[in-house]
Amino acid sequence: MLPSRTLAAIWVAAVVLLPLVLPDPYVLRVAAMTCIFAAFAASWDLLAGYAGQVNFGHALFFGAGAYSSALLSLRLGFSPLVAVGIGALIATAIGLCVGYLCLRLRGSYLSLATLAFPLILIGVLFAFPDFSGGELGITGLQPLATSRVGNYYVAAVAMLGVVFGIWALADSRMGLILHAIRDDELAARASGIDTTQYKLAVFGISAAAAGITGALYAHFMRGAGPSTLETALSFQVVIWGVFGGLATIYGPVTAVFVLYPLTEWLGSFSAFGELRLLIFAVVVLLVLLFMPRGLTPWIRDRIETKCPRCKQQNPAWREVCRVCTASLHTASGPPAQSPR
Repeated sequence: MLPSRTLAAIWVAAVVLLPLVLPDPYVLRVAAMTCIFAAFAASWDLLAGYAGQVNFGHALFFGAGAYSSALLSLRLGFSPLVAVGIGALIATAIGLCVGYLCLRLRGSYLSLATLAFPLILIGVLFAFPDFSGGELGITGLQPLATSRVGNYYVAAVAMLGVVFGIWALADSRMGLILHAIRDDELAARASGIDTTQYKLAVFGISAAAAGITGALYAHFMRGAGPSTLETALSFQVVIWGVFGGLATIYGPVTAVFVLYPLTEWLGSFSAFGELRLLIFAVVVLLVLLFMPRGLTPWIRDRIETKCPRCKQQNPAWREVCRVCTASLHTASGPPAQSPR
C-alpha cells in the first residue's frame, strides 16, 4: 500500500475511534466542527483547484444550506434530516444559478463576481427580519442526534462521505476533463468538450457539498446567522485550500485538521489572547514560503516517488516501479560528448 493511502487509512481510523479515546465534550465539539469545515474545504477545492473557477464567495452555498435547513426546520416543522437534504438541494439550485450567471466571466472577474452574491443574500435576509431573524439569525434548532457523541458521528460520517465522494469524482474521467479545462479551456473546447456544461456541473456539485456542511453546521450549533455568509468564511476556505495544496482534495482537508484545532487550542490559553490570529498567520506564511505547492504535496514528494515511465506513485524507498518495474532512481552522470 502506498504511504499516502496508509496515512489516509490511519486518519479514517482516528476519526472513527476518537470518541472512544477522548470522550471529552469540548474535544468532540472541536472535532465535529473540524469535520464540517473539512468537507466544506473539499467542496471549494473541487471548484477552484480542479476546475480553476476560483470562488471568493463560497460561503454563499454554506450559508444557503444553513439558513434553508434552519428555516425549514423551525418555521415549517420539517425533521432535521429532511431539512438538511432540502437545504442541500436549495444550495445546489443556487450554485447552478450563480454558475450560469458567472461562467460568462473568467479569471479575476469571475472571482470578484462570486464575492458579491453572499453580500446580496445577507441584504435579502436583513430585509425580512421577522422571517429570517435579521442580524440575530435563527436559534432553537433541533440537533441531529440526542448526544454529543451522536452529533460527532453524524458530522464525521457526513464528512467522510462528502470527502471520499469528491475524491472519487476528482479521480475519475470528469476530474481529467476539469484539469484540462483549468489548464487550457480553448484546447479542451477544440477537443469537443462542452466546457460550459462541465463547469456548470461542478458549480452544482460543489454547492451541494457546501450546502450539506452548512446545514449540518446549523443543526450542530442549533442556529444559523449572518456569520455563515460572511466574507471572512469565504477567504478562510481559500486559506485552507492554498495551505493544504490545491487540486488534491485531501490537502484542504488536512489543512483544516491542522489549523482549526490549532487556533482553538491557542485560544484556550489566556496568555495568547488575540495573538493566536498572529500565530495562525505566521504558520500559514511559513508554509507558503517554504512549501509553495502546499503542505500535503510537500509531504507526498518526500514519501513517494513518481515513476518516470508509467507516472504511477511508488514508496520513496523502492528502487523499481511496482507497476512497470522501471528504475526509479536513475543515476544522472555528466552528459556524453559527441564524437568529433
